Amino acid sequence: MIIATWNVERLKHRRELDTIIEVCDNVKADILVLTETDAQVLAPLPFAFHTPTLVAIQPDYYKPTENRVSIFTRYCCVQQHPTYDPYTALCVELETERGHLLVYGTIMGIYGNRHENFRTDLPRQVEDIKRLSEGGVNICVAGDYNLSFSDNYYFTKDGRTKVLDCFSQVGMTILTAERTWCIDHIAVSDRFVSGAEIRIEEWNLEKSLSDHKGILADLTWR
Repeated sequence: MIIATWNVERLKHRRELDTIIEVCDNVKADILVLTETDAQVLAPLPFAFHTPTLVAIQPDYYKPTENRVSIFTRYCCVQQHPTYDPYTALCVELETERGHLLVYGTIMGIYGNRHENFRTDLPRQVEDIKRLSEGGVNICVAGDYNLSFSDNYYFTKDGRTKVLDCFSQVGMTILTAERTWCIDHIAVSDRFVSGAEIRIEEWNLEKSLSDHKGILADLTWR
């Protein structure tokens, strides 16, 4: 199972749209979470879920096709779960060969980790994750965390602490935490990844298609 995430920077490299779509195809993800995305970015997977377009709430800033989070997957959706902010976080419950998996796609701090928005929204996302975990279904939190965990690239101490404490309480591990210069992450319930071999891979390292690297976790059970 391949779980991947990428922030496509509001499609600022619009002239590279075909290449961006080709990269999404080449990842061969079973679950792909795109953030700061756009309806023009269509991943070649049978099921797609999106937060609403943003032009209605800020027409002078966003283009009509922009939205914050999209989840593309080959798995059927059992149900969609409410989140603290439907524009910023999206949660779908998928039926996988390993059982049901909640996929929570999100941006932690839409204006970065120094903005007041990060300090007010992060606790609400933490509460979302704790609430969703109470039902006993495994969960994956993927997207733009606006936090690095293995270096001093981009983080706040309070933000790191809140995220790590939350994941510790609900039994999750950030599979991508050891990657440097990385603020987009994939965390999954420990029960779900138990016994799996985990391979991490990144792309867009030169950041020519977006100002973020893309990252995936390839999970293989023997």
